[in-house]
Amino acid sequence: MSWWKDGVVYQIYPRSFQDSNGDGIGDLQGIIDRLDYLNDGTEKSLGIDAIWLSPIYPSPMYDFGYDISDYESIDSTFGDLKIFQKLLKEAHKRKIKIIMDLVVNHTSHLHPWFLDSRSSKKSGKRDWYIWKDPVDGKEPNNFLATFGGKAWTFDEKTGQYYYHSFLTEQPDLNWRNPEVKEAIFKMIQFWLDMGVDGFRLDVVNLYYKDAQWRDNPSRIFKGIRPFDRMVHIYDRDQPEMHELLRDLRTLVDKKKDRMTVGEVMMDPPGKVEIPASYYGNNDELHMAFNFAFLYSFWGASNFKKVVDEWEAALGEDNWPNYTLSNHDFRRHITRYHTRKLDMERAKLTALMLLTLRGTPFLYYGEEIGMESERVPKKDLQDPLGITYWPFHPGRDSERKPMCWDGGKNGGFTTGNPWLPLYSEYENRNVKKMQEDPGSLWSFYRDIIHFRKKSKALKDGSIVTGIDSSEKVFYFTRAKGKEKYHIVMNFSSEDTPFNLPEDWIPKKVILDNYEPGIQDRTIVESRDIHLKPCHALLIEG
Repeated sequence: MSWWKDGVVYQIYPRSFQDSNGDGIGDLQGIIDRLDYLNDGTEKSLGIDAIWLSPIYPSPMYDFGYDISDYESIDSTFGDLKIFQKLLKEAHKRKIKIIMDLVVNHTSHLHPWFLDSRSSKKSGKRDWYIWKDPVDGKEPNNFLATFGGKAWTFDEKTGQYYYHSFLTEQPDLNWRNPEVKEAIFKMIQFWLDMGVDGFRLDVVNLYYKDAQWRDNPSRIFKGIRPFDRMVHIYDRDQPEMHELLRDLRTLVDKKKDRMTVGEVMMDPPGKVEIPASYYGNNDELHMAFNFAFLYSFWGASNFKKVVDEWEAALGEDNWPNYTLSNHDFRRHITRYHTRKLDMERAKLTALMLLTLRGTPFLYYGEEIGMESERVPKKDLQDPLGITYWPFHPGRDSERKPMCWDGGKNGGFTTGNPWLPLYSEYENRNVKKMQEDPGSLWSFYRDIIHFRKKSKALKDGSIVTGIDSSEKVFYFTRAKGKEKYHIVMNFSSEDTPFNLPEDWIPKKVILDNYEPGIQDRTIVESRDIHLKPCHALLIEG
């Protein structure tokens, strides 16, 4: 079984993980210094199997690395190619895979390709980007940019507009030009040859736009951003994308055991059929992110619905994945905040995420319960937050520095951190939680290491269910003679639960109200009592 199917992936936002040189910004050496925390080969470490790195390429940082000016180097903020190669070596020594962010819908406006393209209509790279003449003295169509304003910027020198899905400083590449594809594929080969294990493809469903550049229709939607009041028919999900992904799959599969996972932009609440379509017939992306969990409200039926729809959309040939938090969304412990049961809910969702069929993606800091906190206007860094302040908090709140200990700056840096620290870092930090067998960190660690030993949890079938009150979501994972039942009470009240007739429970393995791996015989009665937000892993 491939590592990307049975492993646990841990996303690192490099600016915020660990600073090694005191400049207040995380870097590659800092990640190297913390590799043993992630996986030192023993059950004392967290036990993850792969790291997904948000962009570390040279960039003017208008969008903090998602505006790349050189695809084949490392930004000096984070280190250099030599340090990156050391990271690869040290990670692989610990059996940790490295996944890089691949941002190829657009580049920086300072990328040499765009500087050449912008220099003249006769430039050899003019058609590497999307340039259009004005229509009736205005923009070529009504497309809007995700971060605000029109998606077109007029260039006075050449008298044409160029297209950008995001910031003006992030011009979109023209994927209809075969030279662009050739250059990008050559770059991908560069990293594959270096030993990179996979790629996360940023906004993978935006590469192609409507060939006729038709206007998007509008809709009645009370969103903060005009962008959200547009039906995105012609600026994403174009059919040409599938042939490109098949070619990319062929390229990546030439190297043994490499992978791709795509970010598919979707409007809430997310239709699973959209990311599922980018798997093709198991010949396009290895995986595409399903963000439906990120849009789900708390509740047993809500999560069961997402799992059932995702399983049905993918079928048996394609591999699922799940995530609860990332660098663009409020952390899930904040989304599911309740006055008294935050940790119980956090442990419940951890058990669910790490035992579902598919690859779990964790986001740095979720294992210690870091919350998303609004960043004061004076400290804002994110262009999305700056544009829509005070109506939209931006994404800085989920990008705060990792909390390693209760000392100065949480152990993240000896300098001034680039973003304010999480306010509760003295109570919620790695050092403190590692010392507590009943902590959230210990619960994550226990599940991950138990999962490693279980064929059923890594590769088994899944059958889901919900009780008559729709308070308890449960599912069974089975392979061969091995079987486990996961039971989760989403209610904030004590709830009775009658074990299904076909279950033959043996013992409780994990309990989010009890520390450590359990070896507790389950009561003989089929009626069990679940506490508020109680979650159990039961051997069947």
